Amino acid sequence: MDVVAAFQRQAIVCEDLGSPMYAELIRLIVDDYEVGGVAAAVLAGYEDRPFGDAIALRLLGSVHRLVLAGEAPELAAFYPSVGGSWDPVLGWEAFEQVLQSRSAELRSLLTQPPQTNEVGRAAALYGGLLQLVETVPLPVRLFEIGASGGLNLRADHFRYNVADGTSFGVVDSPVVFDNAWSGQSLKPVPLRIAERVGSDIAPVNPLTDEGARTLTSYVWPDMPERLARLRGALSVAREVPADVRREDAVSFVRGLELSPGHVTVVWHSIMWQYLTREDRAAVDARLAELGARAVASSPLARLRLEPLPRTAGASYEFLVELQLWPGGVRRVLGRAEPHGQGLVWELPSEIR
Repeated sequence: MDVVAAFQRQAIVCEDLGSPMYAELIRLIVDDYEVGGVAAAVLAGYEDRPFGDAIALRLLGSVHRLVLAGEAPELAAFYPSVGGSWDPVLGWEAFEQVLQSRSAELRSLLTQPPQTNEVGRAAALYGGLLQLVETVPLPVRLFEIGASGGLNLRADHFRYNVADGTSFGVVDSPVVFDNAWSGQSLKPVPLRIAERVGSDIAPVNPLTDEGARTLTSYVWPDMPERLARLRGALSVAREVPADVRREDAVSFVRGLELSPGHVTVVWHSIMWQYLTREDRAAVDARLAELGARAVASSPLARLRLEPLPRTAGASYEFLVELQLWPGGVRRVLGRAEPHGQGLVWELPSEIR
């Protein structure tokens, strides 16, 4: 897939997920690229990168970061994340000027994969943990690969309101999910997280201004609910410690061991695409190895929200999947959209 096709596909995704601003802006970038404008110079060398590399989101996030830092005041007038209002004519003119004046810096930032740390996906993690602990009532050791800033390692400190009037989590949390999920009812079982550890090849420290700005830059600026959740999660992070290490997924998982009296949970969300095929196989192999040693008093679970097929040959959906050892049975718990919204819990069904 060439860069134009990848950008056009990303524009559709942004449109479908509720960001008309980014959908329009990406299409304007494509128009400029195709006539050899400044976008072509900024994107030189990225012509054949696959959609999964998210080059469009890298570019948009890099520009958004300048806006958040106050380094692009003319463009800030058109970004809702800092109080502006998007205009496709004047906004594009200001965006084009930033591409022109900051091209070298933007090309450097394009080398960095997105660090979204989407807080919306915490609902899938939290709800999945509730269902796990209902079956395995043990304290949880929570380990996340591709953790970014580790915000979702604090999922149990958010508030989840459900349409039927029930609520879960911390009552006065600054992170509130209204209509957090639908479908099968969940039980408010006691959930104790004894350990919170994550890994990332380029972790972001959410406790610093620079780290908070980086995480915010990858949230689409015309999506106020996502921004509000992120800002609330940054506040929670200051109160709830989590250890996020600079380590690749394979090394991190190879270093894990089981613990008597605890359920060890490995969690990941919308990051599998960034691993090579070899690294995916290595992570799978290590989890299978640990799972073979799991017993009832020291079980292992893998909980993930990723594009997965329900059966061999089926189309991909964004599924919440739980795999539990001993036994290694894989079950679909629910489905959601990429940012975690539209989460629907289902009757657990086994994957074969």
